[in-house]
Amino acid sequence: MPEEQKFYLTFDEGYENGNTAAILDVLKEKDQKATFFVTYSYVRDNPALVQRMIDEGHVIGNHSVRHLSMPDLTLEEARGEIVTLHTFMRDTYGVEMTVFRPPMGEYSQQTLALTQALGYKSAFWSFAYYDYEPDDQMGREAALAKVAENIHPGELVLLHAVSTDNTAILPDLIDILRGQGYEILPLQ
Repeated sequence: MPEEQKFYLTFDEGYENGNTAAILDVLKEKDQKATFFVTYSYVRDNPALVQRMIDEGHVIGNHSVRHLSMPDLTLEEARGEIVTLHTFMRDTYGVEMTVFRPPMGEYSQQTLALTQALGYKSAFWSFAYYDYEPDDQMGREAALAKVAENIHPGELVLLHAVSTDNTAILPDLIDILRGQGYEILPLQ
């Protein structure tokens, strides 16, 4: 399938806000896989949700231990942010993560090289919107319009699972994408 017919669905999981189970329910109902980028505190505090992601075939990506700006850290600190979570996921869940999303999308040449040296592909996004403040949501209709009007070939969308808007629009977003002929994929 040509790249223009592909859409990559990803969620950032910094902390749980009560939406992830509903997101997983929609993905299961729609027979759709996604990538969930998790932090250490998220996987530590939400083992049942993480296990469900794994059991239902979703890709788990590394989003660091503390969600700090990677360029602000020494290389050894940055290595620890990636390796500590990697080791925890491998030892606790048997998952070898292969994609890393730098917190806030902040990186340097050194941190990109480090990520690659650790066996990871760096994962960014081609579309994101202001969805990460749970107390400042724009509403379902506005959120769906915002995301839908920005659909583009080969899109890699970043949605935050803390957003009630994203949870509400997900079924319609999947239907819109499929109706436009997109293959919706997790990032691997």
